[in-house]
Amino acid sequence: MDHTASGTGTDKSPQTSTGTRTGAPAPRPLTARSVVLSTLLGHHPPQLPARALVRVGALFGTAEGTVRVALTRMVAAGDLEQRDGMYRLTERLLARQARQDDARSPRTRRWHGGWEIAVVTSERRPAAERTALRSAMADLRLAELREGTWLRPDNLLRPRPAVVSEQCTLLTGAPEGDPVRLAARLWDLDGWARQAGQLLTDLDRADGPAGRFTAAAAILRHLLTDPVLPARLLPADWPGARLRARYDDFERELRGLLPRHTG
Repeated sequence: MDHTASGTGTDKSPQTSTGTRTGAPAPRPLTARSVVLSTLLGHHPPQLPARALVRVGALFGTAEGTVRVALTRMVAAGDLEQRDGMYRLTERLLARQARQDDARSPRTRRWHGGWEIAVVTSERRPAAERTALRSAMADLRLAELREGTWLRPDNLLRPRPAVVSEQCTLLTGAPEGDPVRLAARLWDLDGWARQAGQLLTDLDRADGPAGRFTAAAAILRHLLTDPVLPARLLPADWPGARLRARYDDFERELRGLLPRHTG
């Protein structure tokens, strides 16, 4: 599925690195670009011929000419590459596909109370480097306690991009206070859960393939902002697993539908 993704002082509740203080984006209509990207991001391997993508566009009410114009523009923009009659995702979007796959099935380990801590120690960083670090921290599901100090429980298994080690000193430790209160300060967990419930309702009420496709894309965007915390740090009845299960149900439905249009 396609999707889109500041520090504060210690005297204020910080924003999360994933932006869940304001909630996930609401479902929005599908454009031709979104239809193409969502189809390829959900396809393994992520490549299809133009005729298949045109048929998928028709399924969602997008005209053939509109899809073909979108394909041309996406190749020019570096989103896709065309080879041997196939349209493939570029390396940048393959990385997005990997993040989406991880959001659906994050790799975790037993948590013993430790926290990952990353403290920015690189000086005079250009704006592009600061932006790259913030993006990496969001992908790693770290939250910013205050300017230049990022942390999270060390229950996730995933590689760290070079930009993190280049700009930060990495530490491990544990808070002296209540870790549940710290987690609630770093992430708007109640807000995330409310938005998850709304997205499940949106999917239940969606009409037809296009409506369900749009609602499911919003669910996947929201899953990318799930901090994936240890269970003992989460509110009761946390909806993360339920949201993933419903998305998996939708994808099975979609896999049954698309072969008739991509064959």
